[in-house]
Amino acid sequence: MKRLLMALSAAVLLLSAPAASFAGSAYFIMDAKTGKVLTSSNADDLNHPASLTKMMTLYLAFEAIHRGKLSWNTRIPVSNAAASKPPTKLGLKPGGTVTVREAVDGMIIKSANDAAAAMGEALGGSESGFARLMTQRARELGMRRTVFVNASGLPNMQQVTTARDMSTLAVALINNYPQEYRLFSQASFNYRGHYVRGHNNLMYRYEGMDGIKTGYTNASGFNIVSAVRDGNRRVIGVVMGGATARSRDALMASLLDRNVPKASSVSTSRLVASIGNVRTKQVEVASASDDVAVDIDAQTTATTRKRLEVVPVAPLAYATTSNVTVPMDRPVAMDEIMSAGKPAATGGWQVQIAATPSAQAAKDLLSEAKSRTGNALANASPYTEAFGKGGNTVYRARFVGFSTRDDASSACAALKRKDFDCMLLPNKG
Repeated sequence: MKRLLMALSAAVLLLSAPAASFAGSAYFIMDAKTGKVLTSSNADDLNHPASLTKMMTLYLAFEAIHRGKLSWNTRIPVSNAAASKPPTKLGLKPGGTVTVREAVDGMIIKSANDAAAAMGEALGGSESGFARLMTQRARELGMRRTVFVNASGLPNMQQVTTARDMSTLAVALINNYPQEYRLFSQASFNYRGHYVRGHNNLMYRYEGMDGIKTGYTNASGFNIVSAVRDGNRRVIGVVMGGATARSRDALMASLLDRNVPKASSVSTSRLVASIGNVRTKQVEVASASDDVAVDIDAQTTATTRKRLEVVPVAPLAYATTSNVTVPMDRPVAMDEIMSAGKPAATGGWQVQIAATPSAQAAKDLLSEAKSRTGNALANASPYTEAFGKGGNTVYRARFVGFSTRDDASSACAALKRKDFDCMLLPNKG
C-alpha cells in the first residue's frame, strides 16, 4: 500500500490535577484482529475526549435504532438548551425538530454539538441523564477509565477518557454496527439544501482509512481516532493531545505507516479490543448476533466516581463482553441476591441476556425482554446472579426453567428478533 509520508510534530502538555487538567500527548495503535498493541505512549493516562465523545452518542443512537426506539426518519425535538450549544453546530432552532438521519450525519461530518445534545435529550430524557447512560455503556464495553458528562464533548474538566478506551469504542462501533459504521467514511452531506463538508482531512487522504472521528477543545488538544484496512489487516489508531490538527495528522500517519505492516493478516471479521495491561488482558466486543458471555467490568476510577457520583441506570440494550469467564453456577433469585437464600432455578437450561451494574437494572431489563418477547418466555422465570465483589459486582440477567436446549435456543432466537443479545447456559447440579 502506498503510504502518506508526513513530517512528525510533537505536542507535550502536562496532564496535572483533575481540577486543572490540560491535554497530555498520548497515542495507541492496535491490531484489531488480534488485540495486540503495536505501539503506544501514555495510553492509559486521562485526557479529555472533546468531540470523540460523539462516538458514544452515535453508538447509543445506533443501538436505539436497532431496538426500534428510533427510526432514521424519527423527528427529534430541539430544546433551547440544545439549540444554544456553541459551534460547531447545524444551527438547529429551538422548538423545531431534526431527523435522526440529519442528527447522525451532523455529528459524524459536521461534529454538530446541537445535534448531539438533541440526541442525548431524546434518548436520556436530559443530557445529564444521557451522560450517565454513556458512562454505563462505556463500562460495559470495557472502557474502564472513561466518564462522560455531556453528549457532545464540549469542555468539561470532569469528562475524561484514555487513548486505549477510545480504541475499544471504535472496535465496538465496527463490530456491533458495521452498516452504520460505514457512515463515518462520508466526506460531506446535504443538510436541507446546504452542502456540508467534513474536516477529518487525514481520512480523505490516507489510503485504506475508513473512519472515524476527530475532536478538539483547548483543554484536550487535537484528537483523532482512525481505522485502517489493508487487505485482511485491520488497525485502530488513537492520537490525543496534538498541538495542531496538522501535527496530529502527521503523527497518526507516521504511526500507521510504521505499524500497519506489522498487523496480522488473519482472515476473520471479528475484531478484538485490548484493555488493561496490554500484555495480559483483552476484551472481545460482542455483536448482537453472537452467543457470547455478557459480563462487564463495573470498575471506574475513584476520582471520577467521587466527582460525578455516577448512578447506574437501566441500559438501553444488552451488555457486551469482558474477559471474565462465566461460571456455570445456578442463578440467585432476584429477591435473594443480597441474602443467603437458595436459588430457585428449575429446568436444565438458562438464557442470559445481559450483565448490569445494579440488580434493579437487571430486573428492569428482564421485565422488558419478557414483555416484548411474549410466548417464547411464557414458561421461563427471570433471575439474576450477582458476580464479583464490592464495587466490581455485576448482576447477570437470566431466564431459567428451560427443560431442553432446544427450548432455550428457541427463546434465544425470539430474543434476538427483538434485538436482545443472549447466550445459552446449562444449569449445574
